[in-house]
Amino acid sequence: MSTQPPSVHLVVPCFRESGRIGVFLPELCEAMTRLGGVQIQVVEDGSGPEEAAAMKAVVDGLRPSFPCLLPLKVLTENLGKGGAVYAGWADHAGAQWLGFVDADGSCSASEVDRLIRLLPPPGGAPRALFASRVKMLGRRVERLLKRHLLGRIYATLVSEMLDIPVYDSQCGLKLVPRASFEEIAGGLQVKGFAFDVELMTALLDGGCEVVEVPVDWHETPGGKVRLLRDSWRMALDVWLIRKARQARRKGG
Repeated sequence: MSTQPPSVHLVVPCFRESGRIGVFLPELCEAMTRLGGVQIQVVEDGSGPEEAAAMKAVVDGLRPSFPCLLPLKVLTENLGKGGAVYAGWADHAGAQWLGFVDADGSCSASEVDRLIRLLPPPGGAPRALFASRVKMLGRRVERLLKRHLLGRIYATLVSEMLDIPVYDSQCGLKLVPRASFEEIAGGLQVKGFAFDVELMTALLDGGCEVVEVPVDWHETPGGKVRLLRDSWRMALDVWLIRKARQARRKGG
């Protein structure tokens, strides 16, 4: 593996996160500054003027100390988590890798650093790295039981409906080769919480390997996902992804 860190454009999608990001963002900036080769783009996903102003104050306050932190990108309307990630990825400035990490710090800055260091060197077969909350020796996952159980149900639904043996499609830390993403970006339709599933499916169908990497993860209070309401929406999105995938295969 190359000793030089790869070029990564890392997006932090935010919807009403100014109250939680104040601890995680400085830690992330410090870790990425030490690593090198990473630029961080915070995307404010249409939370409203007051929230945008609060988030801007957080980002502007850190930028003099951390050149890796780009100016805040403010979306005028709420696009959903996937929409915010894709809007941020559009500003990649030629980075070799595109990534995102959740603003709540459930995946710590040290885990972001570790995942980036696992990226393959240039010139090999395309490979995306998806963080995965797998309870196993050497990894620590602290998660509410009900969220763990619903997560397992959802992962099983994804695996069965899409015929992809994935353990955890929803963990909020992913790294994708920019070239592979640009090949599939035009066909991506899902912008909500299930966007990860469509992204994974499209990458695999496009010939990009997707590798799940077990990470340490801890539950952070104040999440925006509502288990019953959003689980139904995400299940519907998976069904729509399945239908679109079947249509592509028939057309191809």
